[in-house]
Amino acid sequence: MVAETGIISGLAERIGTDAVTAQSTRDEVQTAWVSAARLREALEWLKSPRGGSCAMLLDVTAIDERARTHREGQPPADFSVVYHLCSLDKNQDVRLKVALQGEKPSVRTVADIWPNADWYEREVWDMFGITVEGHPHLKRILTPPWWEGHPLRKEHPARATEMEPFKMTSADAQRMLSMMEFSPEEWGMKRSSGDHQYMFVNIGPQHPATHGILRLTVQLDGEEIIDLVPEIGFHHRGAEKMGERQTWHTYIPYTDRIDYLGGLLNNFPYVLAVEKLAGIQVPERAQVIRIMMAELFRVISHLVFYGTFSGDTGQMSPVFWLFTDRERAFDIVEAVTGGRMHPAWFRIGGVAQDLPRGWDGMVREFITYMRRRLKDYDTTVLNNSIFKARTKGIGTISKEEAIAWGGTGPFLRGSGVDWDLRKKKPYGGYDRFEFDVPLGVRGDSWDRLMVHSEEIRQSLRIMEQCLKNMPAGDYKSDHPLATPPRKERTMHDIETLITHFLGVSWGPVIPPGEACMVAEGSKGNHMYYLVSDGGTMSYRTRIRTPSFAHTQIVPLLSRGLTIPDLVVVLGSIDYVLADIDR
Repeated sequence: MVAETGIISGLAERIGTDAVTAQSTRDEVQTAWVSAARLREALEWLKSPRGGSCAMLLDVTAIDERARTHREGQPPADFSVVYHLCSLDKNQDVRLKVALQGEKPSVRTVADIWPNADWYEREVWDMFGITVEGHPHLKRILTPPWWEGHPLRKEHPARATEMEPFKMTSADAQRMLSMMEFSPEEWGMKRSSGDHQYMFVNIGPQHPATHGILRLTVQLDGEEIIDLVPEIGFHHRGAEKMGERQTWHTYIPYTDRIDYLGGLLNNFPYVLAVEKLAGIQVPERAQVIRIMMAELFRVISHLVFYGTFSGDTGQMSPVFWLFTDRERAFDIVEAVTGGRMHPAWFRIGGVAQDLPRGWDGMVREFITYMRRRLKDYDTTVLNNSIFKARTKGIGTISKEEAIAWGGTGPFLRGSGVDWDLRKKKPYGGYDRFEFDVPLGVRGDSWDRLMVHSEEIRQSLRIMEQCLKNMPAGDYKSDHPLATPPRKERTMHDIETLITHFLGVSWGPVIPPGEACMVAEGSKGNHMYYLVSDGGTMSYRTRIRTPSFAHTQIVPLLSRGLTIPDLVVVLGSIDYVLADIDR
């Protein structure tokens, strides 16, 4: 069975209808299963301009299908590998899936087709034990090298109480330390060339320039960077595994901690994906409230980036100024939600409560204040001659390279690619707002900060439209699966009390199906891909984060530069370690 129209029908004509099985999903992304034998051929055709023109590989992940009961119309599979492709030219997404059987499944690498597949394939091996044949360096990436088992398999425990108490002897510690030693040969690096020796330097995992626990092993020829290897996973805490043990509603606070500077921007794609699965329509007032708060958190996140990046280049005063202004924004967050950094305030069907009295005055004052302050910051930082010398021409990446490596958000727009999901694929009500999409020219470190600065102005512009055009109505849907139900609909009698209790404790029963939502986070495209098996918890929760994709590009941006330039490159990417590691 194949789709009648679109990319999937073209793929079937290309590789044969017997090799393609179309699948309907609740998000209406064109989805198809292909046979493992024709997988690479299918992906190559989907990437080609004459085929799907899918120049970007947005994500690669897997699903343990063995315990899933609702698989109507899908090929038999113990595991499946899922490729999420994006065509910027045609403005459409394609999801390709391959069914695998047995305890030791395998697929062929596609890292030679899309270079960013490297880390995603390592993650598939690490989390699911799916061998990726032909991969240049198939090692664990999020768990330590001594980890036993594959955490996202269904038989792997999800809670510490299901495992033996942790113990570490001195012999264990020594063994683990030896496994952490860097071997250049494993990564195709040479220690010397003739009588010329290279130097290998560790930056991190404890280093101010890494903004968290990130290890970079740098190969130097004198002061010039020849190559480097990023090592991640030190912050990994099983966020996707937690999604399989929490109810749909109680998982919302966990999403705040992915990009922990983005706050409610993390809630947005998750609740939208759940609402697609459940068929919930969000009231207009709730949509506008969500957008206003999401853009406020975009400003908050960008202020942190602006300040820390200026600090990475040697400026100290902007760090304190920008963090002080961030606190002003948090005062609004606290007044509206009761929380600050991690309010976990979005709900399935809307938001937790209506806006409080006086919210409009606080937002209006903040917008006026921030617009004035931004002029000062741009004068102090962006137009500073030393900052320009440190950032212009440093960490340059072309449009084509940025797309091929899965760059999104301000990183991609810094290279001049006009791609903003709020414009190209409006979600959550963004189609009602007017704003511009700032673009860079050279794709260097200076351009990436310039784009962030201009995006703050555009976010303030969106917030102002929310302020002037806040609709009346409900702050949450009255759909029976909206969770928890609105307070005015609860605790009038025993029936409404029971409904409220079940909604909070067990959570809603979401119909079987699959749906993903890709949103514009502060750092790039943030995606939640959810699989429901018709229960109160997610069968599979996949979180695609921009920081994971962008950190993989650091070696490409840094070759031929020096260590001080590397610090600038890292600062310009705007990553968060929890967003990388999940």
